[in-house]
Amino acid sequence: MHISATVSPTTPSTVWQTRGRHTGPTAPDVLRKHLQALKDAGTVQDFKELPDADTPEGESAFEARWPVAEEITVRARLRLAEWSGSGQEWTLTAEAERPWDPRWPSPAAMFWPWEADTPWGQETVTGERFLTANPLPADDKELRRALRAALRDTWTVHVVVHEAMTPDERGRRSLVPLLPPGLHHRVVEHRAAPHQLRTVNWALKESGVEVPRGGGLVLPGAPAPADYDAAAFSVRSVFLDGTHPTELLDAVRRFAALPRPLPEGADAALTALREEWQLLTVEEELARERKLVVMYKEALEAMTESRDLYREAAEHAHEALAAYREAAAEAGEPRQAPVRRAGSPFQQLGRTLERFRETTKGLLPSGPQVSAPAGGSPGEDAVLVDTHDVTGETVAPVAPRAPEPPRGDDAGDRVERAGTTGVSDR
Repeated sequence: MHISATVSPTTPSTVWQTRGRHTGPTAPDVLRKHLQALKDAGTVQDFKELPDADTPEGESAFEARWPVAEEITVRARLRLAEWSGSGQEWTLTAEAERPWDPRWPSPAAMFWPWEADTPWGQETVTGERFLTANPLPADDKELRRALRAALRDTWTVHVVVHEAMTPDERGRRSLVPLLPPGLHHRVVEHRAAPHQLRTVNWALKESGVEVPRGGGLVLPGAPAPADYDAAAFSVRSVFLDGTHPTELLDAVRRFAALPRPLPEGADAALTALREEWQLLTVEEELARERKLVVMYKEALEAMTESRDLYREAAEHAHEALAAYREAAAEAGEPRQAPVRRAGSPFQQLGRTLERFRETTKGLLPSGPQVSAPAGGSPGEDAVLVDTHDVTGETVAPVAPRAPEPPRGDDAGDRVERAGTTGVSDR
């Protein structure tokens, strides 16, 4: 059998839960009338229909409170889902101030009136009725589908009884009304005809259980309780002749008392019952207001203490700062000017080049300048100096190139010619 990886919380011993379907269109009216009648009779202390603002759209909810024993009160909430084509599903969660006793009245009977053809008493998974012996479908495929759905159901206890022979009128009566009242709307009875035993056990084969011929079996559900043992919850013989089936009823009571995981969706219903309960007595309202006063008082004290601690810390910080300034003044330390954040290296280089360019512009005349050699006019050896390069940047002026000295041969010839010329002239 498949075991879920996550373990669901166990149903508390004080909690009673079930669900069903109302097939008629007047479910809210039926609840109001029945609860008002029980209140007038003193069976129910009080009830309340929750306002639409506190329920999802299309849904309604009712709360009721009644005593089950001396100084023990039961609080219950019934949620009525939105109307669908097959009716309205309802979920009922009740919690007592003590562990639940199956001899107490069924909470479902406090909300719904029980009649022979009541439209509210259908179980939601298989569609079978409470407090009735439900024959399994004649079609084998439908029979297997019904039993497999019963195995998956965790809200209801399902019991399969095999008829060894066709019973009479007394044998066709349901065995569920013989159980304590607290189990009347938590148990569904299925009846298998004499020829259906093989098909029934074939459908149950995957769960590892089977129904004895002429006997009965409490189905384990999925997941099965930790202490479930098929042999302990199966009965070899169930006499359908009007006698009291003590052995089968005892097996059902023991199974219902086992710790079982909360059914799917039951956790949210239980949380709503505990945390969103609105049907309060005068004493409960007074106690709730007192709790609120205590809570607000504690919150205010915590805020005041936090404020005082903050103020004390701020005073200590100011004292430390004053002491530091006084010590710095006595030591004669100059007050440091705030340090300006330097830019990036590229920005600093750009600023330096800009200053250099401005300085160079002030030293040099504008426009190109011509430099001639000393004692002469500009000639071949003149140098044209432009203070601006092709990039537009200012550059330093270039000095003129000195004339090259004459080479050796040429110098001698010139001296000789100069001497000859001088002699002839004289």
